[in-house]
Order: sequence, then structure tokens, then C-alpha cells
Amino acid sequence: MLLRPQIKDIKIVIYYLGKIIIGLGLTFIIPLAIALINNEINPAIDFGISFLINLVIGLTLTILCKTREDLNWMQGMSLVGFSWLVAMFLGAIPLYLSGHWESYLDACFDAMSGFATTGLILVQDLDHLSKSCNLWRHLMMFIGGQGIVIVALSFFVRSLSGAFRMYVGEAREERVLPNVIHTAQFIWLVSVIYLILGSFILACIAQAEGLSRGGALFHGLCIFMAAFDTGGFAPQSQNILYYHSLPFEIATISLMLLGAINFKLHYSLWTGNKKEILKNIEIITFLISIMFIFFLVAVSLNRTGVYPRATILFRKGFYQFISAHTGTGYMTIYAKQFMRQWAGLAFMGLILAMSLGGSTCSTTGGIKLLRVDIFFKALAGEIKRVILPESTVLIQKFHHIQEVVLEDRQVRISLLISLLYLGLYVLGTIVGCFYGYSLPEALFESVSAGANVGLSCGITSPSMPVLLKITYIFQMWVGRLEFVSIFTLFGVLIATLKGR
Repeated sequence: MLLRPQIKDIKIVIYYLGKIIIGLGLTFIIPLAIALINNEINPAIDFGISFLINLVIGLTLTILCKTREDLNWMQGMSLVGFSWLVAMFLGAIPLYLSGHWESYLDACFDAMSGFATTGLILVQDLDHLSKSCNLWRHLMMFIGGQGIVIVALSFFVRSLSGAFRMYVGEAREERVLPNVIHTAQFIWLVSVIYLILGSFILACIAQAEGLSRGGALFHGLCIFMAAFDTGGFAPQSQNILYYHSLPFEIATISLMLLGAINFKLHYSLWTGNKKEILKNIEIITFLISIMFIFFLVAVSLNRTGVYPRATILFRKGFYQFISAHTGTGYMTIYAKQFMRQWAGLAFMGLILAMSLGGSTCSTTGGIKLLRVDIFFKALAGEIKRVILPESTVLIQKFHHIQEVVLEDRQVRISLLISLLYLGLYVLGTIVGCFYGYSLPEALFESVSAGANVGLSCGITSPSMPVLLKITYIFQMWVGRLEFVSIFTLFGVLIATLKGR
């Protein structure tokens, strides 16, 4: 029997939602300042309006629903799922007001793509978009990569138990530090330090390639935010192909790999535990999957002769592969070239890389490599149980930051989440095929949306069907939060309607 949520439950959720909206609203100050510095009057008005809307809504909710009670698991999980939808609607306001999106739905699509660090876009005439609005697109990725709720945990939430429930709801089960609020603050500290260093390096490369000092700094900042947070947005419509620079491509590959690493591993490296990177099961699996899958991709591309030289294979083949595997979505080719030039095995290798993703507790999407590790460890254990004497007590361990004993609960959860991701990929594929796209095209675009990658074979465009846009928004939302908080939110809604 479903129990209908009480008024108290709704009040607590709305109160903390108000805090998150205030936190999100304060981030509008950054593009607003950029608009004023660059004398972009209309965008400045757009961001001023967006800031006031967020502030008014956030303050109203916190005042009307003020409470001192903590979040329980149901409230925390449903809050996270709902707050990401609210962030999409509010984050889309300045995008839509800019006039570069055909409809508010298109603006919401790009807002969700930004917050979910996906990279699929419906923006029109991107090359003439204002600097402030372009910066906001990338800032959404920077916020979403660390986590919208992480903003609230860092500045507005001080209850440890409630903070942990929100933290887990945002698909981050591992705490870098014992205190989850300190964990959130550490994630932001790491991200900001990398932001300063990475943006400087990219700006230097961009300036050396011919961009003005101001333009190079702007491009370096935007590209870093999308590369480290494995997003895929770029200031120009040609994406990374716009720069025609090997050093720029190498730098972005490094940032994509850096963003695909578990934040807990970042902490280990920062505190001097350099050997962890050689022992960590996720990193080992990441390297193996890169070598094995790209070998298949390279063999397939070599057979077609589309990239005849090693440098071209690296810049066109390996770059797209790493972009797919890290869930970034940066491209050095045009979208239509995937269908025209990539043979069957190479194309499927790219889909496999997208579906797997990178590390847990990183900025990537997809199934995640740790779940793959747990599955194969469990499979190996079952084989050993058959081979070894029945009296043998088998204890399996793996090294992930520390020695971890493999338990049945871990196997069940990993397998369940993996199956849900596969179901999510199938959902988008079915909708794509319903509208007449070929199976390979529909599967590629669906996996890209569900795994929060952002590579496109040409389906994603302002002219695609409305239902397909909504499907991809749903996939990006669910894929980023990894199901649990979404299911909790749906459960609460059903209980509200049918519960007793």
C-alpha cells in the first residue's frame, strides 16, 4: 500500500528546492557581468531578468515553506530529481530570450544538455551568439558536471544527514572526505584550480594559433569547462574542428581523460598517493577498454582507407573515440561523416565506448567502468565456485581507492543499473526508428543522449520531431542522475495521486 506524502514532506522539499534555486540564480551574475563588460545590452537584460526570476522564486519558496526539519531519504531523492527539471526550465530562460532558439522547448533541450553535460545542441547561428550567452552555456556544464545539488551543499545546506541524501541522489555514492559537505567543497576546489590552469593552457594554445588575447582567453575558458566536465559544448558551430590545431586537440584529450577520473582518485593523487593510479581497478579497466575497443575501431577505419595516415587517424579517429569513451562529445569531424565514413565495426565500437563511459564519481555518464569490473569479478567468482571444491570459502576483493570485498548487494545494484541503462538506450532507439531513422542512426543518437555524451550523427537538429526532443531530454535527465532519484520522484507522484 502506498502512503500519500504529507504536507510536511512537500514543505521540506520545497524549502530546500528554494535554496537550490537561489544558488542557481546567483550563478547568473557571472554571465550578467560578462554582458556588461562587453556592452551586450540585450543579453544583460536577459540575464538580469533570469536572475530576478530565480531570486524571487527561491526566496518565496524558502520563506513560505521555512522549516528546520532535515531531509529523509524519500524527500532528499525526490528533491534531487525535481531540482534538475526546475534548473532546466530556469536555465533555459536567458537562452530563449536571446532569440537563437526556435522555441522554449529547444532552449530547455540545450539547458538540460548543458546541466547533464551531454553536448547535443539545437541552438541556431551559434557563431553569432553573444559572449555572455555562450559563456552561460558552458557554465551550465561546469555546474552540472560537479552537480547542481553540490552548489547547495557547498554554500546553503549545513545538515550532514540531509546533505548526504541529496549527494547520493545526484549519482555520487562515494565520499571523498568523511564529511559530505567537505566533499562537495573539495570537488569545487579541485574544479576551480583545474579551471584556472586548464583555461590558461588552452588560451595560450589558442593565441599561438592566431586568436586575439581576449578571444583566446574566452575560448580557453569555455572549452575547459566543457572538456573537464565531459560536456561537449563549444563556442563555434564547427566544435573543435574550428581550431584546426593538433596541440589544441591533444590538450582537450588530456582534459577529457582528467574529467573521466573519479574525484576520489583525484584526492589520492593530490595527497601524494601516486601509486593509486596504477592499482585502481577502474583505471586499469579504462586503459584496457581504450586499447581493445580502439584497436577494433582502427582496424575497421584502416580497411576503409578513410584515414590513410597515422596523424589523420589520431586526429579524426582516436579523437572521436576518446571523446565518446569519456562521454564528452567533442568532434573534429562533421556529424554526417559518422554515417558516411565510419564502417560498421568502427561505428559500433564508438557506440560501445559511449555506452560504457568513464569512472564513477566523475563528470562522465554511461554505465561506468566500475560496474563492468564488478560484473566480471562476479562472473569469475561463479566460475571458480564451480571449479573449486564445495567446501572452499571464496572471498573476492578488488582495489578501488582501498581494498574492497565484493558483496552480493554490489553485484545486484551494478547489474540492475547496467540493465536500466541498456533499457534507456533501447527506448530512444525505438522512438528514433518510429520517426523513420535507420537503426544504426537511432541507436547512435540514443546512446549519446542516454550516456550524456553529445556526439551526433545528424539526427539532433531543431527540425527533429517534438516527441524525439522530449525523449532525448528525458534520457539526458535520467542518465545523468542514474535512475534512483528519478524513480523516487515518480513514486512520490504516484503515491500523491493514488496513495492513502
